[in-house]
Amino acid sequence: MTRVLLTGLLGLWTAVAAAQTAQPSPADLRLVPQNEAQIRLSFAPIVKKVAPAVVNVYASRKVVQRRQVSPFFDDPFFRRFFGQQGGFDRPRQRVESSLGSGVIISADGTVITNHHVIKDADEVRVALSDRREFDADIVLLDERTDLAVLKIRGEGPFENVAFADSDSLEVGDIVLAIGNPFGVGQTVTQGIVSATARTQVGVTDFQFFIQTDAAINPGNSGGALVDMTGRLVGINTAIFSRSGGSNGIGFAIPAHMARFVAQAADQGGKVQRPWLGATVQNVNAEIAEALSLDRPRGVLVTAVFEGSPAEEAGLKVSDLVVAVDGKEVIDPNSFGYRFGTKMIGETTEFTVLRDSKELKLSIALRPAPEVPPRDTRELNEYSPFEGATVMNLSPAVAEELGLQGGVFDGVVIADVKQGSTADRVGLRAGDIVRAVNRSKIETTRMLETITKTPPRVWQLDIERDGKVSQIILRT
Repeated sequence: MTRVLLTGLLGLWTAVAAAQTAQPSPADLRLVPQNEAQIRLSFAPIVKKVAPAVVNVYASRKVVQRRQVSPFFDDPFFRRFFGQQGGFDRPRQRVESSLGSGVIISADGTVITNHHVIKDADEVRVALSDRREFDADIVLLDERTDLAVLKIRGEGPFENVAFADSDSLEVGDIVLAIGNPFGVGQTVTQGIVSATARTQVGVTDFQFFIQTDAAINPGNSGGALVDMTGRLVGINTAIFSRSGGSNGIGFAIPAHMARFVAQAADQGGKVQRPWLGATVQNVNAEIAEALSLDRPRGVLVTAVFEGSPAEEAGLKVSDLVVAVDGKEVIDPNSFGYRFGTKMIGETTEFTVLRDSKELKLSIALRPAPEVPPRDTRELNEYSPFEGATVMNLSPAVAEELGLQGGVFDGVVIADVKQGSTADRVGLRAGDIVRAVNRSKIETTRMLETITKTPPRVWQLDIERDGKVSQIILRT
């Protein structure tokens, strides 16, 4: 019996030893490098491959300053007699400059960077990692995505980076951020993807960001976020910081969006986004419960416009759009990204829940119509609108300005000059002029005519974010 017991114990010890050999403990996994090759493991090969395609972007613009010599000329009464220049000394010119980064995406010298890096620039230069410098032309500016496309004035071919499939990026993937932080020179930082599809960042109209803990600092804007194959997964754009330095929360625009803007530059230098012709809203917990959903997801259709691609496809009010071409939609921002990066002329498939049944709808991708014509006018007459650029409102203009809603009539303010009367009154780009002195404003021509015969009192009905407010001014 003793022999049997010993045999059993020996077998148990053998089994335990085998299990320990097959599944090493965490302590066993913490091993020092065993040879020179392991000691030399490095990201250097990736950096050598990518760094020549990451450039420094220097933008400059000329600014005219006027020093006011008397505070009385802030009063419109005095300015009516002495003109817009009255009360100021001779104009003085100075040059403002900004510094950022960019990524060469093709051998011909096409560079993609952030819009805010070169906004209002008169001259743009790029410096390569080998210290060569070139002037660059601005090919495309797209403020809504905070992206811009440049073209280097120089003979190629230039080292460039290929786009990756940013939709395949996963939390935990290792990434490198390359740029020129604080102007110290090209710098590489390493981290992981902390999150994907961040939609509450508030930097651009199309919010769908990659979050990373790779250090991103001022000057990194427009630089490259690359994966371990040396492909471009994102354009570094913003940081969350209370100090101005990196706190380990950085955001990059996905490569999918950057590729969309780059293709637009190749096809005429203008971004054309598809028009759905419908409005959607977020699905909260209460709506999800009412729709018998297991969790909040998708976007709820709240309006469908007559003659739109949405109506033609059969989309209806109260439909729940849960996916675009098989990619999940979680809120209006992710829906806007998925739909807004589709190419004109193609079709896309919506996955829709209607009465608890799943449907597939094919949406034609075409641009928003410009009906009526925009008839752009810059208003310079003495009035509350002095310094404002206005357009007739149409689906195309509404899409360009990022306006929500389905009422496409009236006049919209497209731009307001800084320091102008319109600016001081508080008018903003995107405001819709509904009425002036109780007269409905239907066209830009009508508004311009009214400004040429100013009354003693101005009563303005202005719509902003769907709400109409009244402004009363005396001259």
